[in-house]
Amino acid sequence: MSDPVQPGRATMRPLPRFIFASRWLQLPLYIGLIAAQGVYVYHFLVELVHLIEAVFGSQAALQALVTSIGYKSDVPLTSLNETVIMLVVLALIDVVMISNLLIMVIVGGYETFVSRMALEGHPDQPEWLSHVNASVLKVKLATAIIGISSIHLLKTFINAANYDTKVLLWQTIIHVTFLLSALAIALTDRLMTHSSQPH
Repeated sequence: MSDPVQPGRATMRPLPRFIFASRWLQLPLYIGLIAAQGVYVYHFLVELVHLIEAVFGSQAALQALVTSIGYKSDVPLTSLNETVIMLVVLALIDVVMISNLLIMVIVGGYETFVSRMALEGHPDQPEWLSHVNASVLKVKLATAIIGISSIHLLKTFINAANYDTKVLLWQTIIHVTFLLSALAIALTDRLMTHSSQPH
């Protein structure tokens, strides 16, 4: 006995089938994001090694850290201080949060727009992936962007002496704009969800 034909496949005309297959054009984009993830991992490890070396007195590592975080001091630094450590750790957290954002875009976007990954029952399946759709993904991405913006703003405030007042003001305004945008996206999603539910 032959296997039953899945409904929809036999009746799909060539043009709709071609259009639907075009979703695979997104695959190189997600592979490119995976490569970008690798770059972030490399950057994280380099900064971490510099931090550890600076703890043990390496002046070259200390200068590399100071340059990377944009820290300036009237007195030449010969050892790590609390501000530099805090800025470096925040930079590492920033890399981790951007990496988390990449994972959400790669996994959630592929699952939503390209093809199912069949992760049901897998012990490592992300909790959020079980109910992800385009709307949920937008809200999660907006929340992640707010978190990244918060880290950047905190880094700026800690190192405020090296920034112009206009830079501080504009970063604050941009962060508030991200926050309001995320609230608007979440509210719109909530209203659309309630309106689509049967009464």
